[in-house]
Formats: sequence, C-alpha cells, structure tokens
Amino acid sequence: MAGRKSDFTLPTYDDIFSTQEQRDDAKLSKIRDIPLIEIDDFPNHPFQVRDDEDMLQLVESIKDRGVITPATVRQKEDGRYELVSGHRRKRASELAGFDTLRCEVVDLTREEATILMVESNFQRSQILPSEKAFAYKMRLEAMKRQAGRPSKENLVPVGQNYSREELSNQTGDSQTQIQRYIRLTNLVPELLEFVDEGRMKMRPAVELSYLDEDCQRDIVDEIDLNDATPSHAQTIKMRKFFDEGKLTTEVISSIMSEDKPNQREKIVLRGDRVRQLIPKNIPVSQTEDFVCKALEHYNKFLRNRAERDSR
Repeated sequence: MAGRKSDFTLPTYDDIFSTQEQRDDAKLSKIRDIPLIEIDDFPNHPFQVRDDEDMLQLVESIKDRGVITPATVRQKEDGRYELVSGHRRKRASELAGFDTLRCEVVDLTREEATILMVESNFQRSQILPSEKAFAYKMRLEAMKRQAGRPSKENLVPVGQNYSREELSNQTGDSQTQIQRYIRLTNLVPELLEFVDEGRMKMRPAVELSYLDEDCQRDIVDEIDLNDATPSHAQTIKMRKFFDEGKLTTEVISSIMSEDKPNQREKIVLRGDRVRQLIPKNIPVSQTEDFVCKALEHYNKFLRNRAERDSR
C-alpha cells in the first residue's frame, strides 16, 4: 500500500559480521568483579548509606546469593573506578566480608553520571528531605551544563527553564517545590537535621535558608533553649528583620518567645523510665495504649480515695 512504512529493518554491521554469542560476550565484557579498594564513591553523593535493618537484610541476601544486580561504575583517568549506582550494595559487600563488587562499567560524562546517579537513587522507598535537596541541586546543575553556558546577551543559561520543567515532569514535584528543596541546601546542618527529623516543616525552613550562617546558628541555639522550632509566620518575620539588617540575637529570642497559633502544651516522657514500668511482654507499639489504660486506673483510684476521705 502506498505510503505504508516498511516493517523491514536493515541489519546493522554487528548483525552481519558478528554472531549472537560474540555480541553477548561483548556485553558481558562490561560486567566484571572489581576490587572494592579500587572503587571510589561518587563525589558529594547526596544519599545516605545507613547501617540499619534494611542494610542487614541486604548483607544476608548478598551472603546467600551474591550481588544479583551489578553496580554501575565509570572508569576515571587515573584507572580507578567511580561508583555511579550501587552505594548500598558496595557497603553491604564490605559488611559481608567480600573483597570485590560485581559491576557494569559504563562510558559516561560527568553530567550523564550525575543524572544517572540521582535517577537510580530516587527509586528508594524512603528519601530524606536533605537527600532530595542536594540530589535536585546536583541533577539540575548537570542538566544546565548539558544545555550550554549563558551567552553575553542572556545571563540566564540556555535551557535553564526547560531543565527545571523537565525535572518537574520526571519527578512529579512542581518547579516551585523543586526550588524549595534546593533552598534547603543553604541551611546549616543542624537546621537541616530538624527538617529530616520532621521537627521543622518545609516552608519555615525555606525562609531560614535566606539568613546567613551566624543568624541560623543563633536560631539553632534558641531552638535548643526552648525545645521548639519557629512557625512559618515567625520565620517570615525573622527574614524581614534580616533583610533590614536588624536581626540580632535579642530579636530572634523575642520572636521565638511569641505564642504560636494553635500552640499546645507538650508532655515529654522519658522513654527509659516509662519502659521500666511496663511489662516486658508488652510490645513497644502498644506502649501508648498501656500507659493510657494505666492512667485511667490510677485516676479511678484517686477518685475513690478522695470519696473515702470526704466521708
């Protein structure tokens, strides 16, 4: 039929002059067992490798079956290898007592390696805000370098808006949210840790990211002193004072001492003391229920005693 695209595909050079076995061997030649001492972690790798329960399970799996999915590395100019994907597998192999890591050696530029590193780690089930922040920053910078440098007429790098839009489409986070995450990289480690722990929300953390390091550390001291993080409204006020050059330690303390909307009194119980009073057969997940029932019984005891004393 006229205009119909042919289903016939011309064979490639490799199809004509090599066998399937040779092509398979060529692919397998890129996969090899590389000594762990020759593999360097990716520079400024933003994702934490934790020796947690998941790591222990991975160690046992590697002991039993080895590394099923090879890690991805690129060879450096000095002959050593740079780990692109597989930092947890590398750590688990070390803990398992292995000397080598099953790897696929790929030919990638620095920008391509950065993008692949971020993409592969985004498959994790849990990602901390700090990990996401530095990952977004590294990946967006790599995408901008790929797009080209700014011209004299245009101070905005070519493709910058496109890169941010592309990153948004790939990750599901809006461009605004991506920019908020990247702002977190300007926080001092202590404030960033509060965000990771869930003690501070994203919006107030972003406002604090515009303050200099000295002011941020003064806020950390105030948080430790009051055992409370600032609200979004309080951080907006702090940023305004900072922009005016008026954010002193005294001003920070005054703002932090203000009552926050819907602020509730916090009851803090020492876990070690409470746990000593709970039978060992009660699981940790049922601790709150046990304590509440115990308080109900004690409250009933106090009421009965008060009634007896009033007779």
